[in-house]
Amino acid sequence: MRRRVAAGVGFAALLFLLVQLGALALVPTFYEQGYQTVEDPTDPTNSLVYIGAILVATALMLAAFKFDLDWVVRAFVVVATASLAWYVFSVLLPPLPAIGASIALAALLVVHPEWYVIDTAGVLMGAGAAALFGISFGLLPAVLLLTVLAVYDAISVYGTEHMLDLAAGVMDLKLPVVLVVPTTLSYSLRDATAEALDRSDESSSDAPAGGDEDDDGDEDDVRDAFFIGLGDAVIPTVLVASAAFFLPPAAAPSLGVSWLPALNLPALTAMVGTFAGLFALLWMVLKGRAHAGLPLLNGGAIGGYLVGALASGIPVLTAVGL
Repeated sequence: MRRRVAAGVGFAALLFLLVQLGALALVPTFYEQGYQTVEDPTDPTNSLVYIGAILVATALMLAAFKFDLDWVVRAFVVVATASLAWYVFSVLLPPLPAIGASIALAALLVVHPEWYVIDTAGVLMGAGAAALFGISFGLLPAVLLLTVLAVYDAISVYGTEHMLDLAAGVMDLKLPVVLVVPTTLSYSLRDATAEALDRSDESSSDAPAGGDEDDDGDEDDVRDAFFIGLGDAVIPTVLVASAAFFLPPAAAPSLGVSWLPALNLPALTAMVGTFAGLFALLWMVLKGRAHAGLPLLNGGAIGGYLVGALASGIPVLTAVGL
């Protein structure tokens, strides 16, 4: 069991690392391609607009699940996957192959939503989204975004608990809004979903109210795999990408990694801080209870970033864009 848990934690860390490295690699090219999404990336209201969009999207998705409109959410996520994948493929492939690869990935999600397909799509989406927001959110908007979303995540998990309802709904869709972390190579997300549905049918028809069947099934699923929201990987990486892009080279010079020319010390320490938060989060989650991820992940990213900025001789107020 310990070996399986260690493998799962290692795989989760690998997925986060791929998202972060992918975002850092895409930052210079995305800027050169003109993918910056706002006119003034230093405007802190950009973060407020994005946070408002998250609140609206969350409300709409909860409403869709309540009224059995899951297909609407599924269609939206599949289209979003193809769009973000195209951003990534467009810098790697000629136009037509990039479009074809994006459509193929979206089609795979529909016809074969296994965990490795979802994770592949999630890494591509995560790297693309973090790079886009990283070049569009200056240092102050990025820090503001991470801070407000950490507070919101804590309230929505421990207070209103509506994020738990949302997570339950999207996991049933088998789409890359979550990263799937199996703890055994034999794990199949498709089989696990089918078995969970069978148990649910048997429980509703044969078991008395308050029976143990569903509880036992949940424990089996936790042993075989656990799930992390894709946003938990993307949001702290926005600060990593922003630090790499917006800090002037004179204050935070590149670390000289040839395939990551934007990487500087504050971006690197923001990555380290994110992983510190991730390991703390997984330690808590593996005890058997859902937890808000962004307070730990975003807190680690911001703390790590500030440590790197101070080590580079950058004053705190300058580091946060003031």
